[in-house]
Amino acid sequence: MVDFAGWSMPIQYESIVEEHIATRTAATLFDVSHMGRFRFKGSGVAAFLDRLLTRRVLDMTPGRIRYSLITNEKGGILDDVLVYRLEQEGEYSHAMVVNASNREKIADWISAHLTDADDVVMEDRTVETAMIAAQGPKAIQIVQPLVATDIASLDYYTGTTTSIASSQGMVSRTGYTGEDGCELILPADNALSIWQAVIEAGRMHGIKAAGLGARDTLRLEAGMPLYGHELSDEINPLQAGLRFAVNLKDRDFIGRTALLKLQSDRNLPKRVGLKLSGRRVAREGYSILTDDDVVGDVSSGTFSPTLDCPIAMAYVRQDVADVGTSLQIDIRGRLESATVVKLPFYARKS
Repeated sequence: MVDFAGWSMPIQYESIVEEHIATRTAATLFDVSHMGRFRFKGSGVAAFLDRLLTRRVLDMTPGRIRYSLITNEKGGILDDVLVYRLEQEGEYSHAMVVNASNREKIADWISAHLTDADDVVMEDRTVETAMIAAQGPKAIQIVQPLVATDIASLDYYTGTTTSIASSQGMVSRTGYTGEDGCELILPADNALSIWQAVIEAGRMHGIKAAGLGARDTLRLEAGMPLYGHELSDEINPLQAGLRFAVNLKDRDFIGRTALLKLQSDRNLPKRVGLKLSGRRVAREGYSILTDDDVVGDVSSGTFSPTLDCPIAMAYVRQDVADVGTSLQIDIRGRLESATVVKLPFYARKS
């Protein structure tokens, strides 16, 4: 157990590799209640969020979920978030899930801009709710008996309010592992009993509880950036390879003017995937070289249980960012060969 943004979180329950493999082959259950959960109400919510997020919000229909970014005036990433267009649930029309380490920062950022939207109210629902993520090819099969909604009928990046065991909550399909699965958002008081019910229902299918360690190796294989590693307020979405999450045309949002200029900047380092030729693992901050010239730094690295080799994500100069480029990584004073590869490293078969 470790402290993570003020939450007591498990690194692992058994072993990181066992939990990783279980996610790829069967199912695992992650407690992601540390993620910040905000809800919004008021007639102007959609327009308000549209001015804060890089992704368009005004055209979202009930049940849709979008991955988006919140940027500052310079185009730097304050956080990557999920924005929900809720179905009819009381007065609330939208919700947002933010990273645990950025919860207070984003709450303050949103609150600072609420002065321009008198009819919009934000509520932080993190403490009174819980969030559980079931991931893996058998995850939906395991969770389904506890949920009133047909989970398999939900499209990717959609969600709905529903009955979960004896409580009312929400089920969604987003994920952060590269596998299929679902998330359950429910009252915190019911979280333990539902967690235990999912574990019991999945026992015959090989389900395991999984911690932060496996979550990191899984998301890295899936090429998914992590705030504080691949994302920060000094990095913009375009160099991070998140152009799909930036809608620049026919709208305005904080950071748009800067991003219009940055999209043609060839001097900024670019996020790439690296596959190492040896067995040694490259860690965050290790230097990347070509011809004795430092051209970048590792942002995340691990040994991939699925690919059976070390992999890493890094920011490198754009002139050495093409797939197939040979580079070297300084691992504690010894150079290891690496090749730029296309992200993601792993993609499940549909």
